[in-house]
Amino acid sequence: MVLALIDLQRIFADPASGWATPDFQRVVEPTRELIKLFAPDVVFTRFVAPEEPEGAWVGYYEQFPFALQPADSEDYQLVDEFKGAPTLDKTTFGAWGPELAARTDGRLVLAGVATDCCVISTALAAVDAGVQVQVVEEACAGSTAENHGKAIDLMRLYAPMLEIVSVEQLR
Repeated sequence: MVLALIDLQRIFADPASGWATPDFQRVVEPTRELIKLFAPDVVFTRFVAPEEPEGAWVGYYEQFPFALQPADSEDYQLVDEFKGAPTLDKTTFGAWGPELAARTDGRLVLAGVATDCCVISTALAAVDAGVQVQVVEEACAGSTAENHGKAIDLMRLYAPMLEIVSVEQLR
């Protein structure tokens, strides 16, 4: 079992960013609790821009040109609370892939941002791969509180393969 912490980066934490997650700070303390529970089986992921967008990503980055930055830019770094942790970097919304799959034993616990984009994309891809997924609701935040709630409700429809849990339930 592994805990994947999705995109706890400055670009999502900064209120001035075009990708700001308004409730970002709310997830910091539950995330710290999860790290204590799961260490050393913790993976931090980072969404980073590709060097050259292709396909549908071309139009995406035309809409969000500020995000076309190198992976080592300050915006793409983990927030100070988690700075320095090794990361699994992806140029896609979902972090599921061979690298993360290699760390799981058929069970994946997810937390991070944004619930309605990268968290749900990772969760559903892992479910399709046959992995039992648990999403820690209070350790996730969405692009808005309403979108967070909608994403949580949508993921509940994938039970029993995907379960919405609390930190307390994982103790």
